[in-house]
Amino acid sequence: MRSANGSRPNGNGGKRRFHNNNNNNGQRRGGFKPSTLDPTLLIKKATSEVVEPYRSERTMDELPLDAKLIQCLTQKGFERPTEIQDRTLEPLLKGRDLLGIANTGTGKTGAFMFPIIEELIKSDQRSYALVVVPTRELATQVNDEFRSMSNGLGLYNACFIGGTNINRDLFELRRESHVIIGTPGRLLDLMERGALKLGKFQTLVLDEFDRMLDMGFIKDVQRIINAMKRRDHTMLFSATLDEKQRSLINTILKDPVTVQVSDGQSTADHIEQDIIRVPNGMDKFNILMDMLESDGLEKVLLFEETKHKVNKLSKKLQRAGISSGEIHGNKTQSARQNALNDFKKGRIRVLVATDVAARGLDVSDVTHVINYQVPIFRFLHTPYWPYRPCW
Repeated sequence: MRSANGSRPNGNGGKRRFHNNNNNNGQRRGGFKPSTLDPTLLIKKATSEVVEPYRSERTMDELPLDAKLIQCLTQKGFERPTEIQDRTLEPLLKGRDLLGIANTGTGKTGAFMFPIIEELIKSDQRSYALVVVPTRELATQVNDEFRSMSNGLGLYNACFIGGTNINRDLFELRRESHVIIGTPGRLLDLMERGALKLGKFQTLVLDEFDRMLDMGFIKDVQRIINAMKRRDHTMLFSATLDEKQRSLINTILKDPVTVQVSDGQSTADHIEQDIIRVPNGMDKFNILMDMLESDGLEKVLLFEETKHKVNKLSKKLQRAGISSGEIHGNKTQSARQNALNDFKKGRIRVLVATDVAARGLDVSDVTHVINYQVPIFRFLHTPYWPYRPCW
C-alpha cells in the first residue's frame, strides 16, 4: 500500500523519526525560532489494522473506453481499475466536474488521464487539457504516465517546469500539444511571454491541490483559471480536505461529483512515529550515523529545512561512507531527477531533501523517513501538517 506521498513502507511498517533540537541555547540556526510544539505529540504507535484492497468488479476490457486506449492500458500492465478510477470514470466521461479525495498512489493519474485520452481519441482536439501540479518531479512523473498510456495513439504532450531551459520550452510551444503538464510558476511565465495560450484549453486538472495551497500557489492557480476562458471541465484531486477550503473549491468547480476514497485527514495509522532526543553537547550527526549503521534503515528519506543544509548534510553523509543524493530548489532539474532515479533504483541509500519531495512521488520500499529538524512551527498550524506523517 502506498502512502500519501507515493512511498510504500516496508512490510514491517515504515518508521518516521523526528529529531529534537534543544541545542544552540534553544535557537535553531538559519534564523528559525525553535518550535514550541510538545515533541511527545509526534510520537505515535502504528496500528495493525488490515484493510482489504479494493478490487473492481470489471476488468479493463469492460470499461467504456475506446479499444485502442484499452489496448494501451493493458500493454502497460493495467488489469482492473483502482477505486478512484472505477468510481470517477463515468461521471468524467459525461463531462461532470470532479472533487476527488484520494492519497497519492491510488491511481489518480489514471483517473484523470483515462477520460482525457478518450475524449482526444474521439475528437482529435488540440490544446485540450492542462494539468497543473505543485512540484517538478510530480510533473515529470505525470508526463511520463501520459506518454505510456497514450503510446501509439498520435497524441502530443508537453511538460513545462522550473529549472529547465525556457528557450527550449518556447521552441516546444511552436508545436501545439493536446495535453500540457506543468508547475504554476513556469506555466504563468510562458503565458506572460505570450507563448502559452491558456484560453484555448477546455479541461483543467488540479492535482495535489492541498499541496499547492501549502506551497502558496493559490494566487498563481487563480490566475491560470482566470486565463482559461473556454474552461468547461475541471477535475480537482486532493489527499486531504479541510472545511476551510470548501468556499475556495466551490469557486473552482461547478456542481461537482465528489468521490472520496480516503477520509481526507492525515493518514499513516500503519506508520510508527517516534522522536529522538539529542542531549546537550552531543553531535546530532553522530546519532544519525549510529542509526544508519543499525539494521533496517535500508532506504531512507531524510528531510532538512533549507537548501544549504540539505547540501551540507548530504556531503557529510558521503564523506562518512553513506551513499546519498539530494533534492532541493537550487539543483537543476536534471540533477534532481537523477538523484530521485538513483534513490528509486537503490543506487543510493539516503535521499536528503527539502519539502519539494514531500508528497506526490512514486518511490517504492522506503523504510524510514527522518526529519533532521523538528518540522517548522508554521506548518503545524495549517491543515497540511508537515508533509503529513504518511510514510
